[in-house]
Amino acid sequence: MEYKSVKLEHMDITSRIARRVRELRDARGFSLDALAERSRVSRSNISLIERGESSPTATVLDRLAVALGVNLSSLFEESTEAAAAPSPMARAADQPVWTDPVSGYVRRSLSPAAVSPIQLVEVIFPPGERVAYETSARESETHQQVWIIEGAMDLIVGDEHWHLEAGDCLTMRLDCPTLFSNPTSAPARYLVALATLSPTRLRRHA
Repeated sequence: MEYKSVKLEHMDITSRIARRVRELRDARGFSLDALAERSRVSRSNISLIERGESSPTATVLDRLAVALGVNLSSLFEESTEAAAAPSPMARAADQPVWTDPVSGYVRRSLSPAAVSPIQLVEVIFPPGERVAYETSARESETHQQVWIIEGAMDLIVGDEHWHLEAGDCLTMRLDCPTLFSNPTSAPARYLVALATLSPTRLRRHA
C-alpha cells in the first residue's frame, strides 16, 4: 500500500515542521536551552530541526509536542503566518505526508487548516515495525481513537495491551506512554481521530 504520486509529495514537509517548531517555541517564550530541557531533545538537534537540516523521528516530534503543550498533529500544520485565512477544505493533493525516518511509517494529515477541535490522520504502518511515544498529560485534554482499516496492530497504552484487527476501533486519552507495533508480515492502514478539549471547557465541565 502506497500513496499515489501527487504534488504533496514534493512539499517540503521538513521545512513545514521547522517553521512550526520555531513558531511554537517563540510563542511560548522558550529559548533553545529551555525547550531542550523540557523535551529531553538536545539543543543542537532542535536547532537543526528548526533550520530544516534534520528529519526528526516520530519519538523526537512527540517529545517536542509534549514540551510545547500541543498534539503531534500541530507540528504538521501550516504556520499561522502562512495561513491567514485557513480553508475548511483539504484537497487530497494538498494534505501533508510525512514518513518517519526510523520505522518508515507514513502519516497523512487529512484535516483542513481551518480551526477545529477534531483532527484526522491516516497512517500506513510497515510490517514488523514499532514506534513508542512517551506521551504525558498536557494542559489540554486530548482523546484519540484508532480505527483499523487494513491489517492488524498491537497497542500498549499505559499498562494495557490491545490487539486490533480490521474493523476494530480503540479509544484512549493521550496522557500516558503508548507503543504502536505491527506484529504481522503485511502493512497496516488505520485512521486516527483526535479531539482536544480546551482548559476552559474542562473547567466548565468539572
